[in-house]
Amino acid sequence: MNAVQVHVRKAALTDAVLAEVPVGDLPDGAVRLAIESFSVTANNVTYAVAGDSFKYWDFFPAPEGMGIVPMWGHARVIESRHPDIAEGERVYGYLPMASHLDVIPGRISAGGFMDTAAHRQPMSPIYNNYTRLAADPEHDPAREAERMIFGPLFRTGFLIEYFLRAQDWFGTEQLIVTSASSKTALGLASVARQTSPGIRRVGLTSKSNVGFVSATGLYDEVLAYDDLERLPVLRSVSVDFAGNAELLGQVHRHFDAALAHSALVGMTHIEARSTFGGGGAPLPGPKPALFFAPDHAVAFFKAHGPEEGGRLVAAAWHEFLKAADGTVAIERHAGLDAARTVFTAMVAGQIDPAKGIVIAP
Repeated sequence: MNAVQVHVRKAALTDAVLAEVPVGDLPDGAVRLAIESFSVTANNVTYAVAGDSFKYWDFFPAPEGMGIVPMWGHARVIESRHPDIAEGERVYGYLPMASHLDVIPGRISAGGFMDTAAHRQPMSPIYNNYTRLAADPEHDPAREAERMIFGPLFRTGFLIEYFLRAQDWFGTEQLIVTSASSKTALGLASVARQTSPGIRRVGLTSKSNVGFVSATGLYDEVLAYDDLERLPVLRSVSVDFAGNAELLGQVHRHFDAALAHSALVGMTHIEARSTFGGGGAPLPGPKPALFFAPDHAVAFFKAHGPEEGGRLVAAAWHEFLKAADGTVAIERHAGLDAARTVFTAMVAGQIDPAKGIVIAP
């Protein structure tokens, strides 16, 4: 049989093609997954932009110069050479933009397993974990689309809030969030509203997105980027999801010494991405610090254990679903050619944040 994959040119992310790849017989201990569905979000663009730096391209190998963008979604076991994994079982996890994936399950429990394929071991174990839907506290059969669209991004937002709260919010009273329409930012705002109501939540977004972000009700105040100067200079933490060096500089200059912590997460403004701390005058205030969610996830589950950690995430996730209900119109597409088209449009910034895109290969 052949698998179909979407190959993206690493040096030009809007250049993507479909490729048929022959797959051989499964070895003992391996499992073949048929990919049922996945979402395409700005998070996937971040995976591609940072593909070499953070080894995102290494999860699903492709020909030289090309890459397969990782997605989050659902898959079904269509062939199993492992005695503990049954054909027909469904899983949720990190998948290629493709029709099929072969994995080698290890560390198997009722709740999930790890892919122990050798080429995946140098990367974070968070990405190698597959949850078995039959015993997954986050799974709701009626909300699978929302989980694919929001779930991985929500988890990052959850971990950011957990980190900031563990630091007592660095003694601040205000959270400044850029690219406030992004799904990770919405997740952060939701968890902060649940657990840290004393922290004022301010969302910064493009003028065209102010209405959408305000309608979520997750922020105490929503401003367009051009209105940043209107913000009171209170002791604050900023979480930057935009990756826009000019905007980040404006935030630092506006708050100056009142900015206690500056976190960098993601790169949704691909056209203005920059290496921070490079050439040019240093930013006033704290040095921006990269927040790498997989490392924080490992620490979180080490501190709480998989069961209690899973319970905490699931509880916050179900609350977020209530808050996010109706904020995103789910748009479904069939076929990997549609996935290719949607991804390249996402790279070009042509997708409305009020849409959640789900692909059924």
